[in-house]
Amino acid sequence: MSEVRVAVLDDYQRVAASMADWEGLPGVSTRFFAEHIADPDALVAALEPFEVIVAMRERTPLPRDVLARLPRLRLLVTTGMRNASIDLDAARELGVVVSGTRGSAGSTAELTWALILGLVRTVAADDARIRAGRWQEAVGLDLDGRTLGVVGLGRLGARVARVGLAFGMNVIAWSPNLTAERAAEHQVTLADRRELFASADIVSLHMALSDRTRGLVGDADLRAMKPSAFFVNTSRAGLVDQDALRRALEEGRIAGAGLDVFDVEPLPEDHWLRSSPRTLLSPHMGYVTEHSYRVFYSDAVEDIAAFLKGAPVRTL
Repeated sequence: MSEVRVAVLDDYQRVAASMADWEGLPGVSTRFFAEHIADPDALVAALEPFEVIVAMRERTPLPRDVLARLPRLRLLVTTGMRNASIDLDAARELGVVVSGTRGSAGSTAELTWALILGLVRTVAADDARIRAGRWQEAVGLDLDGRTLGVVGLGRLGARVARVGLAFGMNVIAWSPNLTAERAAEHQVTLADRRELFASADIVSLHMALSDRTRGLVGDADLRAMKPSAFFVNTSRAGLVDQDALRRALEEGRIAGAGLDVFDVEPLPEDHWLRSSPRTLLSPHMGYVTEHSYRVFYSDAVEDIAAFLKGAPVRTL
């Protein structure tokens, strides 16, 4: 092919071009799409001319139906090494190489704590009160001595747990395969599922989404929580029964929720969470930092260069 055409999807902040040396790819032309394309037919029409697609995390689903209608596509790069929105089996059958990138270990854990602190110290509400000409009205909560329940003690969950310990919190953890020995390695106490949800003042969710974990947190878990407890999810919305979460918030059965992930993204204007009480919402910003973007896009350029040389790297 005389020229390789690359489509970079969902460049919401219009910064992808400045985060890597795209000009260093010889014989390649790159187009950056800032607007999200939700309609599958419109997406196919936009992407049909391209041999390479770079997807930012799971912002745009690329199922079999879409991939099958992109006959020119040869390489699909996803930021990160896991993307549940790409049909890898279909890509393999269609002869499309899928490559991933490295990521930032700390950015999502940091945002988790931004949400926790924002909830317990009513930061967003206090900001709104000041701008409306009001002053002190709420009373915040101390973290020292309270209990943090971490669901999933992997790479991110362990980072969140360490910060909880630094705040003087009692940290407990549970996941389907977590052992007491593994928890002890992180100075965390293993709890059973019921105990964690019933005793934690803050429950923070850090699990990968799969067929096994979809809907992992359900009505029984949320009903077990104390009315004074907060729920935080910076992982995936699909891990939580959204109807159960809605009931818990609207019925006042939990103190509030900090959410960075949603069942539909970008969040529709009529979505129930836009008017839900006791919520602190972030537009899926866990991985959105300058460092993460530079790693993502620099690795994407490396993936494309390696593919064009006939030696793909970081293949999924």
